[in-house]
Amino acid sequence: MLLEDAETGLAIDVQHHFHRNLEEPVAESVVRGNRIGFIESIDQNIALLRNYLKTDAFLFETLILGKYTKTTVGIAYIDGVAERKLIEEVRMRLEHIEADGVIETGDIEELIEDHPNSIFPQMVVTERVDVVVSSMLEGKVAILVNGTPFVLVVPGTFFSLTQSPDDYYQRFFVGSFIRLLRLFFIFIALCLPAIYVAFSTFHQELIPSQLLLTIVVSREAIPFPAVVELLIMDITFEGLREAGLRLPKQIGAAVSIVGALVIGEASVNAGLVSRPMVVIIALTGIASFIMPRFNLSTSFRLLRFPLTLAAASFGFIGLFAGLMMILTHLCSLRSFGVPFMEPIAPLHTFRLKDSFIRRKIK
Repeated sequence: MLLEDAETGLAIDVQHHFHRNLEEPVAESVVRGNRIGFIESIDQNIALLRNYLKTDAFLFETLILGKYTKTTVGIAYIDGVAERKLIEEVRMRLEHIEADGVIETGDIEELIEDHPNSIFPQMVVTERVDVVVSSMLEGKVAILVNGTPFVLVVPGTFFSLTQSPDDYYQRFFVGSFIRLLRLFFIFIALCLPAIYVAFSTFHQELIPSQLLLTIVVSREAIPFPAVVELLIMDITFEGLREAGLRLPKQIGAAVSIVGALVIGEASVNAGLVSRPMVVIIALTGIASFIMPRFNLSTSFRLLRFPLTLAAASFGFIGLFAGLMMILTHLCSLRSFGVPFMEPIAPLHTFRLKDSFIRRKIK
């Protein structure tokens, strides 16, 4: 393109690139909000961001990573909103990556995070355009990789990983209730099996008499202790969940649901597990599905096993010791220099308005 009286011209790429149509992200569905997710083309993803951010302050930098793949990796941010120190840190960490190939954001996530040996994710991984845009408006930086619809948002904190777009698109009373409910069920997903084992093994005197009699009658013919019974059911449930993910979409959900019902009922009738244990595992499974980020859900699913073993060994003392170790580890994490548990540790009272609850947007 040549312009009159201009000393330079523009060379524009007009070749047609094949890519799939825009679709709603399957793993991050919302009740209210837009239905557009990223796709595998980084050029199309930049256009989606530009559709929201119609300002020259929206900047995008590209790097080429991978010795053989030569993958285009982009850094997106809003100039003047994102701190210059954060942008330089992201750019420096990406430039120091030496790899034969970069295919997905997971290939670089472990290489640039502060604590790669931690079980907790320190970045937000999302397919939703509105999540990335809102994060950039808060001063965060997005990392896009050509060939994948998943985008990394840094820095990531515990509360940013537990938030959903529905929290902001609903009225603030509803959004705050949903957020508190989600945090409660995160605690249930982590601690409910351990609490049941601690009660039934060490602290029977704390259980109401009628409930204790029901548990005793249901466990009368069970040959295993409570912790072994729970591990059998929990591992079986996790196996069914993975099988449902790997099977074709048309039959995956049906097989996982039917499998859980059949195996649960057959185990009870065979005298391998008790009915209260089936209820505990079902509630724990439902609670783990309420988390909006799958990678955070996986972390709590894995931590559930050592917490259960600690409760089976030392009762509530072991459970509280395990929770204290987890909390101490969370408070020690940082994501690109930002404390992972901010604004709780360190405490910033003015930012608590968007942590446990969601205050009015105004």
